Amino acid sequence: MVIRASSSGAALFAVIVIVLGSAIFGAGAASIVFALPVAAFCGGVLTSLLVYRFATVQGTTDVATMLLAGIAITAIAGAGLGILTFYADDEQLRTLTFWTMGSLGGVTWLQLLVAAPFMLLPILIIPLFSPFLNAMLLGEAEAGHLGFQLQRSKLLLILLVSMAVGAAVSLSGVIGFVGLVVPHLVRLVAGPDHRFLLPASALLGAIILLLADMLARTVVSPAELPIGIITAMLGGPFFLWLLNRRRRRVQF
Repeated sequence: MVIRASSSGAALFAVIVIVLGSAIFGAGAASIVFALPVAAFCGGVLTSLLVYRFATVQGTTDVATMLLAGIAITAIAGAGLGILTFYADDEQLRTLTFWTMGSLGGVTWLQLLVAAPFMLLPILIIPLFSPFLNAMLLGEAEAGHLGFQLQRSKLLLILLVSMAVGAAVSLSGVIGFVGLVVPHLVRLVAGPDHRFLLPASALLGAIILLLADMLARTVVSPAELPIGIITAMLGGPFFLWLLNRRRRRVQF
């Protein structure tokens, strides 16, 4: 839910730049291109920190509170997106309608160059937290007894994830289910060891996203479907299957 809230916050700040960028930065398109990933990063970090702040009491993070806070903040960000969409002009509305459902079609090399450091840095650093994440599978108390700095590690991970999510959202818009389906799929096949889970999820996520983009560009050619529709059609049934599998396991 933190990732979902982070993507919603990143989307809100990115849409602010798209709709109000001309008034804020002037008519220059170059300034908006550079401002978009920065704004998305700030939005992702802000919403993630809010979720973390609401869910943490006396150094302990409650998962249920985190889920509820993530749902609430996602709803608030969605309301902000609705207001900005209402005030957008026709050209901005066409951009937002396609962008909020996800697409790689509008990404330029300049945009990718600006956003790449925000994505590459977390990809390189987050795997270093694999021992901490493996220890967290035992519980926060056990991880603390093993000598890990819980609050500092969690805060750094939230900042790194928000950085990557914000930069990705600024390029492609909101593409759901990739970040949810892929780690569960890798975990089912290879187990929960984060030393393998993190790099494998990054690689498989990129592969699935490219396959979904290829399908979106060909299934209704010469038009193009938003990638978010493809990933939702695939990810929704997968999650229902996963929930049904877990329910049957609990029954037995």
